[in-house]
Amino acid sequence: MTPTKGEQTRAAILDEALKIASRLGLEGLTIGSLADATGMSKSGLFAHFGSREDLQLAVLDHAAQLYGEKVFVPVLKIERGLPRLRALFERWLDWALESGLPGGCIMISAAIEYDDRPGPIRDAAIANQHRGNAITKKAVRLAIEEGHLAPGTDPEQISFEMLGIVLAGHNHRRLLGDKEARKRALTAFEELISRHAAPARSRAA
Repeated sequence: MTPTKGEQTRAAILDEALKIASRLGLEGLTIGSLADATGMSKSGLFAHFGSREDLQLAVLDHAAQLYGEKVFVPVLKIERGLPRLRALFERWLDWALESGLPGGCIMISAAIEYDDRPGPIRDAAIANQHRGNAITKKAVRLAIEEGHLAPGTDPEQISFEMLGIVLAGHNHRRLLGDKEARKRALTAFEELISRHAAPARSRAA
């Protein structure tokens, strides 16, 4: 279905808002800063977003949709089991390191920005992370079912450690400027998988 002109305009506004939020954080995103960046009037922006909080929530949702399109949807075409889990991790890692946003992954920054600030934005950040965690755990369960990972593997633990590797990669690449961050993260993932790999006999069966 072709988006309407209004939907296209809203998406373009959100793309610009996402760049601002990536640089300055969601708290740094205001109707005024967005008006300056887009050349639109504040009243015109209020027609799309009734309040600053509505704008912030819309940006977080927009980021989650882009993330899904670039990370989750493509891996569904990959062979289920370890190939899909590995592809999921690699796309997730690449999004965190090189999302195309000037300040990196907005969902990582939002999780830090709002980790102890109750309210709708924190709730949205939590919901996004729960959805991502559920998808990762499902990919792990499929790898167990396919005989690639040992039967006793805990999907929650694998998901936990994958997130830790991604966050470490993000920190080392974006904060410390470590050009080897992606390589280190991939090495850490392979070592994680090797610790939980199914015995060769089980994989052959």
